[in-house]
Amino acid sequence: MKRSNLVGILLFLMTVGMLVHTSAATMNVVVITDPTGQDPNGAAAGSQSWAENMFQSTFILSKEKHFCVLSGGEGNETPRLGAIVSAVNNLENGGTAASAATLANGFSGIRIMTGGPTIGAAVGGYFLAYVVVVSDNGTITITPYNGGLAVLPPGTKGAIIHLRNTPGNPQYGTADAVRLQTAEMMGQMIRDGYPATDVVAAAFKNVAINAGEKHGGGALNLVSGITTGDMFTPTELNTTGFSMDQPYSKISDNGWSVAYPEAANYEVSPIDGSNLTTVYAYQALQNAITVDSNTTSVAVYGTDAPGVASTTQEIVQASVSKHGFSGTQIAKDINSAISNGLLVGVNNVEASDINVNQNQKAVGVYFKALPDDRSSPPWNLPISSNILNLLGNMQTAIGIILVILVLFRSTLISSFLKK
Repeated sequence: MKRSNLVGILLFLMTVGMLVHTSAATMNVVVITDPTGQDPNGAAAGSQSWAENMFQSTFILSKEKHFCVLSGGEGNETPRLGAIVSAVNNLENGGTAASAATLANGFSGIRIMTGGPTIGAAVGGYFLAYVVVVSDNGTITITPYNGGLAVLPPGTKGAIIHLRNTPGNPQYGTADAVRLQTAEMMGQMIRDGYPATDVVAAAFKNVAINAGEKHGGGALNLVSGITTGDMFTPTELNTTGFSMDQPYSKISDNGWSVAYPEAANYEVSPIDGSNLTTVYAYQALQNAITVDSNTTSVAVYGTDAPGVASTTQEIVQASVSKHGFSGTQIAKDINSAISNGLLVGVNNVEASDINVNQNQKAVGVYFKALPDDRSSPPWNLPISSNILNLLGNMQTAIGIILVILVLFRSTLISSFLKK
């Protein structure tokens, strides 16, 4: 790598560091209800906090290897990014959840939580957590841990939850009680047969209401490889994400929906006059990561424009429902939405920009910004497809930094740690 390129990257990182206030997720959770990996909703994870810039409570999802990396702690961005990349590298090379999470102990004040349906879960570094184990006979064991390493072993049903309160949160001081309360609730739900996606959503609700650590963040389905994307993360730097205990949208029986704040203007569906049901953010989170027989997993690459991921998902799912898994038809429907102003901030796509995997009911859509005098060409990946698969979900500014770090981790991490 040329020295000039490295200097440019470092300057970019420094600039982002000056613009973006440090943020840390104060709730991280991983739930595994089916350690065989067969249930499409059997493993899930997520992060939320009172803090600003919740896209920095980074979650990384490997859709191929089905693991997540959640970050947090009190340390600054340099060691946090170092810990994240070290954990990702460990897992990509066959490491366990425990071996990846314990790497956080080498970075001051940092927390890493990892997990996957068949590798179990673990949290390492700086944390206050409970490990919940649910045995086959229904016995629930809840064990507290304070820093170091806590592990939910592979092959075990259970969960790990970390929770602290953010300074300035009006409900500061509630974290200890709510952490235990949430662990007990998750254990009971796992014992009673609820899928991991339901359990994670219930944890978000309980923590948001009772501990005030309520801003998204978001969640992941570790088996099916779907996420909430940018549904709840802040749209501007140094602001908070969506409050997970607040109304998110209204929906009618015929499927018509409208998001808040516009939803406040509607009492009935303008389509057929039917009643509208209010959907809270924690319910929208649950719906977004839960797979049913009609669900198509949609991944969007090449743009961080607000709302593009969620709108594209709706368009693709409607196209597949009507026409099946046709790349040509999906591209046509996306371009129609762009022409009609429904999808804003991206260029037209071609069939070659649509990656369809019918067996897994998955569709990848590749957007690319182009000069005004050019039409949309086939996607030319600026980085390898393995990296795109690894990142899975990149949240705004921090995602850009992580791409750089994963691509050039050996050079950058050694440079950072020498400081």
